[in-house]
Amino acid sequence: MLKVHSLSIRYSDRTIVSDFSIDVKEGEVVSIIGPNGSGKSTILKGMTGLVPCKSGQICIANQEANHLSNKQMSQLMCMLCQSNVSPVDMTVGELISYGRMPHKKWYERLDAEDHEIIEWALMKTDMRKFKDRKVTSLSGGESQKAWLAMALAQRPKVLLLDEPTTYLDIAHQLEVLDLVHSLNRELKLTVLMVLHDLNHASIYSDKVCVIRNGAIQTYGRPQDVLTQELIRNVYGVETEINHLPGNPRPRIQILHKI
Repeated sequence: MLKVHSLSIRYSDRTIVSDFSIDVKEGEVVSIIGPNGSGKSTILKGMTGLVPCKSGQICIANQEANHLSNKQMSQLMCMLCQSNVSPVDMTVGELISYGRMPHKKWYERLDAEDHEIIEWALMKTDMRKFKDRKVTSLSGGESQKAWLAMALAQRPKVLLLDEPTTYLDIAHQLEVLDLVHSLNRELKLTVLMVLHDLNHASIYSDKVCVIRNGAIQTYGRPQDVLTQELIRNVYGVETEINHLPGNPRPRIQILHKI
């Protein structure tokens, strides 16, 4: 569904991402993890064209991204950033309606099908009761769900999430990640997200991609990737790793910095 080959991104004379390649299958959830400043968010921005790429190839649903218009790209892929800002007077319903714009001509109004999709997105995210509320009046978790609803209304094949749990308390972090997991399983939505919490990456991901200094260290299943040795080498911390009975996914406890 999403294939990236030899992606390189430079800022001025500095290489931020070097020779990054990944193959995300349809319906997979893949998390990109790594230390601060390792290039995780830059990779997502490069895939969507928010930052220019020096080299590399990006294919979405077997179509090369550089052959697609912005409108076509928006029909296939949606990205939510760490902080999303809406006008102060915009309601949740209005925000979600913007998800339909990639499917309309500039002069076309929303039709019955669009409104049906908007209502569906509100229902899937449990945001119908907030439809007439201002987005700026929502809590952090509610706001994140409103933006997810907007992304759903866009009906993308691939959803990119840049640290979707930033600024949220523990309960709302789990609520948002549970929602992403549910949408992935129910809609076969392909998800590529940047996470900081290693346990969240282990629990919610089919595969984990570890980045360090703009390059891939390893890519695979959480139980194969998230080892004490890798975490020590990449993050410089000692850990204790446990497994719940019948569950191969590791549970990671940070012990101390090396």
